Amino acid sequence: MNNKTNAKNLFRTTLIAAGLSACLGGAMALSVTAYADDATPHSDSVGAAITDTAVTAKVKAKLLDDSRLKGSKISVTTTNGAVTLTGSGSSDAASAAKELASSVDGVKSVDNQVSTPSVADTVASKTDRVAKKTGKFASDSWITTKVKSDLLADSVTKGLDISVKTSNGVVALSGTVANQDAVDHAEEVAKKVKGVKSVDSSGLKAGGG
Repeated sequence: MNNKTNAKNLFRTTLIAAGLSACLGGAMALSVTAYADDATPHSDSVGAAITDTAVTAKVKAKLLDDSRLKGSKISVTTTNGAVTLTGSGSSDAASAAKELASSVDGVKSVDNQVSTPSVADTVASKTDRVAKKTGKFASDSWITTKVKSDLLADSVTKGLDISVKTSNGVVALSGTVANQDAVDHAEEVAKKVKGVKSVDSSGLKAGGG
């Protein structure tokens, strides 16, 4: 009788153990699957996420308080202590932003992705804004400024000594460039500017070496 009771108890205990093992195994499988599906960058833990949020807030506060960053548009994100800076600003602003972010407690590294527009881009942008406000896209002075900025921004004509004058929508280019291809290219760049009626490149000499 005792042997039968013991056998039943052992069988019952074995079933319970097997059931618990199956449940735990199922729970572990579900947990692994959930993490495997989450492919987006994230903080390693809840604690890390809270710390990252605090770091981001501290970095933003420092950037807002610094006069060197006025007029800049810089975004801050933090993942596991690694700060990423994005947006746009001057080269000085970008350097200052990285310096400020690096000084914040809890920051492990700073990835500075702040873009710095060239002088030519800045001139062109300001010219377009002024023209939109005044509505004078085709004025001679606007055309001259726009042609100059486009020549500066172009990879072929950038750095070339080309003078630009505009009279009644006719653009006159003068100076000395390396070859005829450069003359032709400069003429094409000028022709694309809104309001230009024609381009006179007779004053642009090839053979500047």
